[in-house]
Amino acid sequence: QEHEDEWPLAEILSVKEVSSRKLFYVHYIDFNKRLDEWVTGDRLDMKKLQFPKKEAKTPTKNGLPGSRPSSPEREVLKSFFFFFHKHMIISPGRKRKANCGGTDEDSQDSSDGIPTAPRMTGSLVSDRSHDDIVTRMKNIECIELGRHRLKPWYFSPYPQELTALPILYLCEFCLKYLKSLKCLQRHLTKCNLRHPPGNEIYRKGTISFFEIDGRKNKTYSQNLCLLAKCFLDHKTLYYDTDPFLFYVMTEYDSKGFHIVGYFSKEKESTEDYNVACILTLPPYQRRGYGKLLIEFSYELSKVEGKTGTPEKPLSDLGLLSYRSYWSQTILEILMDLKPDNGERPQITINEISEITSVKKEDVISTLQYLNLINYYKGQYILTLSEDIVEGHERAMQKRHLRIDPKCLHFTPKDWSKRGKW
Repeated sequence: QEHEDEWPLAEILSVKEVSSRKLFYVHYIDFNKRLDEWVTGDRLDMKKLQFPKKEAKTPTKNGLPGSRPSSPEREVLKSFFFFFHKHMIISPGRKRKANCGGTDEDSQDSSDGIPTAPRMTGSLVSDRSHDDIVTRMKNIECIELGRHRLKPWYFSPYPQELTALPILYLCEFCLKYLKSLKCLQRHLTKCNLRHPPGNEIYRKGTISFFEIDGRKNKTYSQNLCLLAKCFLDHKTLYYDTDPFLFYVMTEYDSKGFHIVGYFSKEKESTEDYNVACILTLPPYQRRGYGKLLIEFSYELSKVEGKTGTPEKPLSDLGLLSYRSYWSQTILEILMDLKPDNGERPQITINEISEITSVKKEDVISTLQYLNLINYYKGQYILTLSEDIVEGHERAMQKRHLRIDPKCLHFTPKDWSKRGKW
């Protein structure tokens, strides 16, 4: 090629034939898996073909997150690397539209080149043990949820017979999955829910939060995890939802309470985690709902009288959201400090942690990220530059959605005294 440096490297994970035309499922190297897609042969640059090297038989030390265990599927498929022209792929920063009309309805047919279905095991935990060729590939083409059509980013272990469908239909209130629009319409005549099950613990304007016990509402919780897995790559699904609470954020209109996003947390966490999984659904992203979910999780921690931190690892989008929230929350505290007797205001890291319920380690990492900590005359001081102050003021002007603690009706439970939850 004339401009070889413009062709990014991609790995072929699977090959299939649809209407006498070969399609290749590709993962763009160094790009997030949500950009993976089926492409035609004319998108491949055969001049730069690289055959896979034999994988070392010795296991990687400590099972690092980035390592992938050798699997039979990997050997059978014999992944290839190709170069793709940069104008033919979606850049990492660009959002993919939820458009389901541009693909063939047979595009998820599992008979050609795709291994058999994985084990059906499922509650979202951080784990990479199932990171094989099957779970690396998106298996759902499109999801219809209420008035939205969603294009999944990652694999989710829905029943295999549903993965060949062009559209998977979900009831937006109970999250039951159905194979056709007719089945959905029939289900809606029987489904009495117009909001998530559980207790409504917050309402202000059109925004509500519902607390759902994973033991009392197992089916809903499992369906929620299946939906969430379509957009969370760093978690693996297990169906034991008993140890978890789910906090679902909704937006209300005349038809009911529509799910916007959610977070889950363990009933008992020895590591002070106040969030296990957190997700804003794609139609509601970039509208301030992510920070609202995070803010709500810390409001619960304040009522519980604890400091909290999200379970690691965070996704790339999750890390950005948390870092932004921590920065704004801590700067809000610092800028509200008043001088005492003409002296410069003082505050300790422990005090910031107690006021915000943000764990001390997260406070320190945020101050370091903002480059606010300086050593001066034998002591550590916090220095706020004009750029930091102006940037914070601009960010807060855009932040219209906030949690009002007065609208929260929440009584924490001591789960350690409740036996098996």
